[in-house]
Amino acid sequence: MKQLKVDAIRNGTVIDHITAGKVLKVADILNLQGMDLVMIGMNLASKKLGKKDILKIENRELSGEEVNSIALIAPNASLIIIKDYNVVKKVHLKIPEYIENLIVCPNPKCITSLEEIKSKFQITSGKPVKVRCVYCEKKYSIDEVRIRI
Repeated sequence: MKQLKVDAIRNGTVIDHITAGKVLKVADILNLQGMDLVMIGMNLASKKLGKKDILKIENRELSGEEVNSIALIAPNASLIIIKDYNVVKKVHLKIPEYIENLIVCPNPKCITSLEEIKSKFQITSGKPVKVRCVYCEKKYSIDEVRIRI
């Protein structure tokens, strides 16, 4: 089997084990235009998942909101922090129980659509991940909602 060699990053973040086909959505959330070095791998072989995507970002650490957004899209992903070419931290993403102001409620009659109120959703794990608006109580799969960028 042939392997493609990809250079290591000196400092930054690697998001590994992204659900295959979801890396471009993750890249959109992170707004990566203009970044020094970004490497995207799609549909790579994975012993754990069969197929996976991977994203390497030089000179960038993610905010808590960014990590929560990625967990919604790729709940099996791992977040790896690199400093001077060494792994200093590796965490498996966890879907939070509640998430605020990151999801836009699709219900046009929801109070969050009519007034300037931060959205709040309860997250239910499963396949696919489902979210429930705390205000209007409507339930949606994660693919039915828009995640704020």
